[in-house]
Amino acid sequence: MLRRLLPTLIAIGCGLLALSFGLGALQRIFAQEREDSHAQLRSRRDALEEYATQALRHTLGKQMEGSLAPLHAAMGDPLAPSEGFFLQFRGHQFLPRLTQFTTGSHTPARSQYRALVRALSESTSAEPWLERLSRLRAVEAALDAKKPTLANRRADELLRYHAEHPLPPEQELPFVLLLLERLQRGPSTPPLVRALLREGLPEDLGGIERSAGLQRDLLRERWRFTQPDFNFLLAHVARVSTALGEPSADFLARALEVGTGMIMMPEGLGDPTLIGERWYVEPKGEVVRGIAVDLDALLRDLARDMSERGHFGKGGSLRLKNPDAVQPIATLRLEVSVPEWTAAEKAIEQRYGLKTMLVAFCGALAVAIGVMAVVAQRGRYRYIELKSDFVATVSHELRTPLASIRLLGETLERKLSKSPELREYPERIIQAADGLHFLVENILSFNRIDKGRWNIRPARVKLDESIAMLRSDLVDNSAVPVRLTADVGDAEFEVDPSLLRLLLINLARNACAYNRRDPVELSIRAYPHPRPGYGCVVLFSDNGIGIPKHEWENVFRDFYRLDSQGPEVHGSGLGLALCRKIMALHGGTISIDDSSPQGTTFSLFFPETHHERPEQPS
Repeated sequence: MLRRLLPTLIAIGCGLLALSFGLGALQRIFAQEREDSHAQLRSRRDALEEYATQALRHTLGKQMEGSLAPLHAAMGDPLAPSEGFFLQFRGHQFLPRLTQFTTGSHTPARSQYRALVRALSESTSAEPWLERLSRLRAVEAALDAKKPTLANRRADELLRYHAEHPLPPEQELPFVLLLLERLQRGPSTPPLVRALLREGLPEDLGGIERSAGLQRDLLRERWRFTQPDFNFLLAHVARVSTALGEPSADFLARALEVGTGMIMMPEGLGDPTLIGERWYVEPKGEVVRGIAVDLDALLRDLARDMSERGHFGKGGSLRLKNPDAVQPIATLRLEVSVPEWTAAEKAIEQRYGLKTMLVAFCGALAVAIGVMAVVAQRGRYRYIELKSDFVATVSHELRTPLASIRLLGETLERKLSKSPELREYPERIIQAADGLHFLVENILSFNRIDKGRWNIRPARVKLDESIAMLRSDLVDNSAVPVRLTADVGDAEFEVDPSLLRLLLINLARNACAYNRRDPVELSIRAYPHPRPGYGCVVLFSDNGIGIPKHEWENVFRDFYRLDSQGPEVHGSGLGLALCRKIMALHGGTISIDDSSPQGTTFSLFFPETHHERPEQPS
């Protein structure tokens, strides 16, 4: 049983091994496909992230470039807006402006202003106000007398004296406020006086370094005053600005501006940097310039622009990949989040899982099929063995009665030789016994070869001698006339003589059984193989009814019989199967070379002499 199952087990093992290799290769292909899909998504994401990062850097750089002019203006002009700007020079912060006031509730500026008002009205004053107030009264008198030329000259003298004798801001700003309030005459206000509000002193009087205008000077020096003092001066400056018809909206806006306070910059900044996702700064030497940025808004605008350009669908967003309080622009990276990509990655994993499950299922199914095949083949071979053993037993048991029947038939034939009318019956008995004996021998020989129990005894046999024995066998055992022709020359093989005889008689009897012609013509030809050293080819031809081409291989199967399309042909269906086993036992082959309604030609290939016993077929 094991010998029969061994080829099946080897075939199934090789098949499972090949299938495992194929499934493994398929799984590797699936894994590579999955990795390639992820790599494609990663490549696209990396490209978009690089694009978005470069776009953000460019946007920040452009915003800084466009903000340089207003930043410098805010640095030089206290009336210019400074919100969203940063400027640091040698570690000192200039922007955003520091809006702290002197602590406390005392009001020295308001007290000074009221004291000057009293002194001006009472014509009493002391230094340093005596000369200033005297000149102020002179300008006021010229204005009241409607003498503009005189008023301008005296105003020039007053301002020149004022420029040449500076006072602390706590004293000077209340005096300038009082000067503007007393000398303002609407459109008729002297130009030099009007300029004191916003433009400052002329260049010949010290220029803006001496005074940049009351509005600017108050904003610049606010840190010297307490909150109540500053509010007092602010209200009076706003009223005088309205009286003179001068702009005051920017002054009030800057006065009410809430400063960001001191911004701590990390030391050692050398490249453009994003600070706390709020400030973008560019250090250049001892100067650090910066602008306030709304990073979330920038990223939303950039994502919307990329969506409009078709880089990704709606719902895509951008964010910092590695947020940090101090993020150099050179190392800043953005992360792109797109719902479609997340869904695509999930789909890739789902497909990979499904394919993996399919591969595992195929592997399990193949193993199950292999096990079932082994079980089924084992049952089949067990059935064949039982059938073969039964046939062999029956055939073996038939040998003795057949021999007795033939012996009795020959005895009857001798005793009835003088009665021609009765002699036909013993002859029929002998022929039937010979036919049955041939069938039994075929079955027994087939069974022995099939089970590997035939001990081959090779010998050098001349083909013409085997053909001579075939002639004798056909004369004794054929019911129809047979004409056998042979052209084999001196061909000889190293074969088992009894098996060669069994081979030829099976071919001959098969040709006689499937034949409607009289006589039956058989032809045997032999010639060396076209390739030297490859043995000999024997062609066995007959003039039978032929074999359909689609049956050429089937006829060599065990117990396979063709429809004779005529009188029923008795037999076991083992003749040609036995011939193939005999040829295989000698390392040769047998096949149908040609077949038609005019006859069939079998081609038998006998290899060169083998010195070792060939492996017996299973």
